[in-house]
Parts: sequence; structure tokens; C-alpha cells
Amino acid sequence: MKLKITTIGNSAGVILPKELLARLRLAKGDELFALETPDGIKLSVFDPTFAAQMDVAEKIMREDRAVLHKLAQ
Repeated sequence: MKLKITTIGNSAGVILPKELLARLRLAKGDELFALETPDGIKLSVFDPTFAAQMDVAEKIMREDRAVLHKLAQ
């Protein structure tokens, strides 16, 4: 799909066609992540940094539930 860069105020932006928004399950106000890959830029609704942070948090919660109990008090 070919997208055109356009002026939006003092910035530049890309208008996403509604068909692409539907395929990505996005609506106005949602976040879209641009990820650099060896093949170019990938647009994704998935944030790999946040996912990695959640994996670490879940591991800590499984390993030391007492810490969570102390924080809740």
C-alpha cells in the first residue's frame, strides 16, 4: 500500500486509509509503533519494549510474591 506524506500543521504526517486502520484494528487516538528492522520500518500496534518490561514484572511477581504483599500494605 502506497502512503503519501502530507503537511499537518507545522509537521509532516501520513494519512492512513480506513482499510488499513481496519486491518490494524486502530481508531483515532490509538497508538501505532514504528519499529526499525533489517528490512526497513515496521508499523505495529504491539510495543515490544512494554512487552519486555511486563515479562520482567511477571517474573518478579512469580518469584517473590512477598514483595507484592509488602507493597500493598
